[in-house]
Amino acid sequence: MPKYAALIYSPAEEEGVEVSPEARERVMAEYFAFGEAAGDTIAAGEALHDTNTATTIHVTGGKGGEAVFTDGPFAETKEVLGGFYILDCADLDEALKWAQQIPGAWYGKVEVRPVMEFEQE
Repeated sequence: MPKYAALIYSPAEEEGVEVSPEARERVMAEYFAFGEAAGDTIAAGEALHDTNTATTIHVTGGKGGEAVFTDGPFAETKEVLGGFYILDCADLDEALKWAQQIPGAWYGKVEVRPVMEFEQE
């Protein structure tokens, strides 16, 4: 069965903003309800820490070159990746049906992309 990545984005200006414990609990309850409804459709999923915890790596000169590490994300954007699900679905239509139920779609945006699968011999 094909896999689809559902990438959850939120507005960058909301990153790091303190929310009340009640608001956090309400949002988490929505995510848990989605997880329960989606069941085995979810092959994997994780939330990510804020972008200020990211480290970006670039190897100058290609393979074997010098690794340069930079604190923070690769690019400044209007939206930040906050988490993801890997969905096992029959097709894109089914993936979109589930993705529109992810709470992140109500608060920000969810990008759905097919996962490349490689055969190993």
